[in-house]
Amino acid sequence: MAPTEPALAPSQHVPVMPDEVVAMLAARPGSLHIDATVGGGGHAERILAASDPDGRLLGLDADGAAIARVRERLAGRYGDRLRLRQANFRQLADVAPGEGFGAIDGCLFDLGLSSDQLADAERGFSFRTTGRLDMRFDTSRGIPAAELLATLDAGELTALLRRYGEEPFAGRIARAVVEARRTAPVETAADLAALVERVTPGRAPGRRRVHPATRVFQALRVAVNEELEALQEGLAAALDLLRPGGRLVVLSYHSLEDRIVKRFFQAERRGCTCPPEAPVCVCGRQPRLRLVTPKGLVPEEAEVAANPRARSARLRAAERLVA
Repeated sequence: MAPTEPALAPSQHVPVMPDEVVAMLAARPGSLHIDATVGGGGHAERILAASDPDGRLLGLDADGAAIARVRERLAGRYGDRLRLRQANFRQLADVAPGEGFGAIDGCLFDLGLSSDQLADAERGFSFRTTGRLDMRFDTSRGIPAAELLATLDAGELTALLRRYGEEPFAGRIARAVVEARRTAPVETAADLAALVERVTPGRAPGRRRVHPATRVFQALRVAVNEELEALQEGLAAALDLLRPGGRLVVLSYHSLEDRIVKRFFQAERRGCTCPPEAPVCVCGRQPRLRLVTPKGLVPEEAEVAANPRARSARLRAAERLVA
């Protein structure tokens, strides 16, 4: 008898700002939506409910465990209305048309980590676990975080921590990693968290409410998964898929990704890329987006109290114009 696959634990993830997401997407019967980061399926479930009885949704996730978990929980209930594919959202332009979503009414990007990934002790996403520092969303490709820590020199590691984590003690931490690995490799989440805690001030600016390794773990995860590059590609692909009137909705959780979303929305709202001193437009680019949330939305206090991981979220939404 063939061995059976271990059962997946039920999702622990609580969707952030679910009412606001559904309202911004303006889901309705018959509409087609993409959840580019399906995660635990919480947003997908609400979008499908709002587009009942015949709206359809394509759920993507680079994490195969997330796809399996959502399929187990929702596929039986929604049948052909729900399509699921393991794919990074930077592949949207290739994946969506093949699944019948070449022209859509809305696309959601819920960036960052899910609670299920943080709770997976074997993948090293959280400094509260003892697992090996892998941090890849798709464990079949890419370089694990432990390998970066083992191979980058102090200058390269400093640059990585500053760029992707905005870590004020990047140089000190990088030098400590290089020194530590002369004796033993820094391979587990617990090893790295302890090292950072040891070499950084206990009451450093901005650290009173978070673990001192938070920015380091963010930087490694973002680098391993090429998150910022993927986000720029994914946003461009989603905009090309949207029908006029379709909505693009993004939930971001730190300044680096929110800055990319804000600049993308502003550039597509402006259209013209000619320098300000040009007397007339010669580029011919027309605005393609209208901002629905000019300043973005943040969670209500009650939601943050019930789900502390929502505290840093910012929702931005824009609508596709005819151009």
